[in-house]
Amino acid sequence: MALEILVSSVAATLTTAAFVPQALHIIRCKETRAISLQMYVAFAIGVAFWLLFGFMIWNWPMIVANTITLALALTILTMKLKYG
Repeated sequence: MALEILVSSVAATLTTAAFVPQALHIIRCKETRAISLQMYVAFAIGVAFWLLFGFMIWNWPMIVANTITLALALTILTMKLKYG
C-alpha cells in the first residue's frame, strides 16, 4: 500500500469517526438550535471540496470518508432549516 493511501486512510477514518457520533445525536434528537447554520454551510462546502479533490487524485479513502461526512452534514443542514 502506498504511503499516501495509508496516511489518508488513517486521517479519513479518524476525522469521519469523530464527526459521526455528534451527527447521529443531532439526527436522533432533532435538536439543532445550538448549532450554527453558517458553520455547517461552510463545513459542508469544505467537505464537498475535499470530496472533489479526492476524486481529482483518485484517493478512495478521501472519497469514502468525505461522501459519508457530506451526507451527514447535509442532513444536519436540512434539519437545521426545518427545525431551526
